[in-house]
Amino acid sequence: MAEESFDEKTEPASDKKRQESRNKGSVAKSSEVNSVAVLAAALFLLKIFGPWMYHQLDFFCRTSFQMIAHPKMDMQSFLALSNWSILFMGKVCMPVVLGILVVGVLANIIQVGFLFTMEPLMPKMSKINPFTGIGRLISLQSLVELLKSILKIVIIGFVAYIIMKDAYPKFLVLSDVSVGAMWLLMLSVAYKIFFWITMILIVLAVLDFAYQRFDFEKKLRMTRQEVKEERKQMDGDPQIKARVRSLQREMARRRMMEAVPKATVVVTNPTYIAIAIRYESAEMNAPVVVAKGKRHQAERIRALAAENNIPIYENKPLARAMYDKVEPGMEVPMEFYTAVAEILAYVYRLKTRKAA
Repeated sequence: MAEESFDEKTEPASDKKRQESRNKGSVAKSSEVNSVAVLAAALFLLKIFGPWMYHQLDFFCRTSFQMIAHPKMDMQSFLALSNWSILFMGKVCMPVVLGILVVGVLANIIQVGFLFTMEPLMPKMSKINPFTGIGRLISLQSLVELLKSILKIVIIGFVAYIIMKDAYPKFLVLSDVSVGAMWLLMLSVAYKIFFWITMILIVLAVLDFAYQRFDFEKKLRMTRQEVKEERKQMDGDPQIKARVRSLQREMARRRMMEAVPKATVVVTNPTYIAIAIRYESAEMNAPVVVAKGKRHQAERIRALAAENNIPIYENKPLARAMYDKVEPGMEVPMEFYTAVAEILAYVYRLKTRKAA
């Protein structure tokens, strides 16, 4: 039971896994949001530009029919009429087409942000594997998509039926009205149908987006073992990190011991602690601790000092206090200036006597 629970995907996805999924183009996205956004934008733009487009199309039909019926219509005139027709229709449709394009792009950006990746277009064997394809066809995701499609068809059919049933008496008298009135009625009924379909699809799109987010988060979940492995990769293997720290300490100790022969004096405890201090008045503003150590390291510092004829001075209080407050490479703090100055003065007097 413990192994099963350890392998279950119960942990939320980490930021690293989310970023990797995003880089691959796998994000929480609902195609229903895009569809309903485009449909709503089309309805809104048609509501605004509809009357202008209607008058423009009326003018286009009248003008083109008059030009076609002209007795001097030849091939050159027909080509000119074709070019004019294409440009005119492009001008009429441009506001709606551009608006739909902008809304479609914004719908994607709102859902997933700015994302550009070629990963989904890369060829993969799993995409052409028939067994994988069959598995996708009979998956829960495919079943959900099928149910959504059936539900949309039923809703669209029901809404269209209700509105058409309500407008049916008006269609019966279309033979007694003008062509313009006939078009206005048909456009009005079509707009009403699409309006109510859009309202219902907005609700479905919100629900689908919530489901897609839930399903995406569920797929991204990680097992505790995956979380552990990811942390190990990001933080590094503890054994390797410990080994690196050990090597760094060893290198620091080696550099510290190499600096001992350059010391001016070694202050001891006398055997438990050893601190090597260097001071050159022409080069330094204050004495500097070049090495320190306890027990075995203290013995090595004293041995190196003896080998290089460096004076060893015993001062238990000073050695203990400096060991806790000063690291190799640091200047001696001001609180120890007096004691260190006395030791350095003693060392210089000692050197002077030996020189004499």
